[in-house]
Amino acid sequence: MKERELRDLGQMYHPFKVENSTFNQARKACKEFNESESWKDTSAFERLKKIFGKASDTMVLTPYFYCDHVENLYFGENFYANTGLIILDEAKVVFGDNVFIGPNVNIYTAIHPIDKVIRATEVELAAPVTIGDDVWIGGSVVINPGVTIGSGTVIGSGSVVTKDIPENVVAVGNPCKVLREITKEDEKYWQDQYDLYLERTKDME
Repeated sequence: MKERELRDLGQMYHPFKVENSTFNQARKACKEFNESESWKDTSAFERLKKIFGKASDTMVLTPYFYCDHVENLYFGENFYANTGLIILDEAKVVFGDNVFIGPNVNIYTAIHPIDKVIRATEVELAAPVTIGDDVWIGGSVVINPGVTIGSGTVIGSGSVVTKDIPENVVAVGNPCKVLREITKEDEKYWQDQYDLYLERTKDME
């Protein structure tokens, strides 16, 4: 089997021997985007979006941004990422709709051997990361390989996500664990806050 096939099957492979690697293409595209005046010239961002696995017209990406392979990234509608997003996308990373990501978030798919002798050969494995709809990931969160985060969930700042997190919960910590469910009381509280905001700003229209 070829290295790319092994990688995509989640088997051990050598990352520097993958055929038709998009590693250099990703570096060039990220460099152009990060050095662009993206707030007034979106051309570098549009070029970057064209080589993602999937991108939407509604996504917002704030420099600095880094990824390894571009082709393995799949973004849903209304994706937003603050500055400092790093994704090591040796395997697929899939985002649902309405995902918000705080600053300095790191998402990893590469798995390196614990054994030092095997690790020194530079082989590795890769496991995909899946993030559902309506997820909010706080600043400085680390998401490890093979993790799925359920729709509607909030991951607290500074968390290290090592295992799957279910839907509609607040999860925090290192390792990240479910703190509590998101309840009807939460919905009411934030709806009340939003209604108050509308009341305070109605004369500004």
